[in-house]
Amino acid sequence: MPVYAFNMRSVDDILGMIETLGRLVGAEAKASELVAELEAQIAATRAIAAERIAKTGHRPRVYFEEWDEPNITAVRWVSEMIEIAGGENIFTDRAASPLARDRILADPLEVVRRDPEIIIGSWCGKHFRAEHISRRPGWSTVTAVQNGQMHEIKSAIILTPGPVAISEGLPLLLDIFDL
Repeated sequence: MPVYAFNMRSVDDILGMIETLGRLVGAEAKASELVAELEAQIAATRAIAAERIAKTGHRPRVYFEEWDEPNITAVRWVSEMIEIAGGENIFTDRAASPLARDRILADPLEVVRRDPEIIIGSWCGKHFRAEHISRRPGWSTVTAVQNGQMHEIKSAIILTPGPVAISEGLPLLLDIFDL
């Protein structure tokens, strides 16, 4: 019996998985329709983000934290969605690392040095606590902390590499970036 496993790491991987799964289960038309809807949503989000950036000349600096102890930065598809929604992931240099252990911050003060304007927490299995962020040593000077721009997106929405990350996660990012 054939076994299929998917290991999506990017927005394109998510869309490709939907198409492949549609072919595997004989639902190619439905899969193509879903991919077209998600691609349209991505394009619309890019357009809204581009309009905001054109008006302000600014992309908000974003720190996305998958886990708090140790601090783990955003996986690739989340980083890509931050960019699509008009933000700038301050750790885009780490996003391509597929393993969480490779996205652990050895020095949490690196966040302070990169000074994000927005912090998004999505801690798998537990609620994000903004008060924990603001109490971290040295973090009181971070722009996001000073301005109260600390938000949670449930991990089941954005850290699951499937349609929901795009259909529900992308609009949440767009709303958060509407400063």
